[in-house]
Amino acid sequence: MKQEKNNVREQIKKELLSIKKEEHKRLSQQIAENLYHDSSFKQAKSIGITISNYPEVDTNAIIHTCWQLGKSVSVPKCLPKTKEMVFRKLESFDQLEKVYSNLFEPIEQKTEATEHNEIDLLVVPGLGFMTNGYRIGFGGGYYDRYLTKYQGMTISLAFQKQLMRNLPMESHDQPVCKIITEKDILKIR
Repeated sequence: MKQEKNNVREQIKKELLSIKKEEHKRLSQQIAENLYHDSSFKQAKSIGITISNYPEVDTNAIIHTCWQLGKSVSVPKCLPKTKEMVFRKLESFDQLEKVYSNLFEPIEQKTEATEHNEIDLLVVPGLGFMTNGYRIGFGGGYYDRYLTKYQGMTISLAFQKQLMRNLPMESHDQPVCKIITEKDILKIR
């Protein structure tokens, strides 16, 4: 199963890297606009969201928009020793540091922890998505573990080409409530 998932991840990454930069920017903006019009986003006072890493859907503009709208933004910090993830409140991009794999995470000394129940809307990243809400992530399992404790609304942002008919799934995989693409908002549950 692990090898099958890794093969799928590589295939999707290759597909995403084939999107030209201008097209990537345009599609990311369209996905963001669809998010802004979604009732879950409009109602949420606190958003949990990752700092995207190309070629993922760009989240930087979304974070800026959240701040402009007065929404609280929390971003994840992975704890590799325990394989857990915590969210920390982000008020400025200056509160981030580059960690492994060119990822940006909150600096603990400059940010405060956010509890599960303090996040109204969690934007869950992934590489591939099925229309039933299940996703294949980047392989760490951090979000699947976090989602077992999180009770709020979950949304994933995806390019249309990240929607798959089938993905290899395991019993611990956790689905999201909605998937927002440049064309649609797929409401799952």
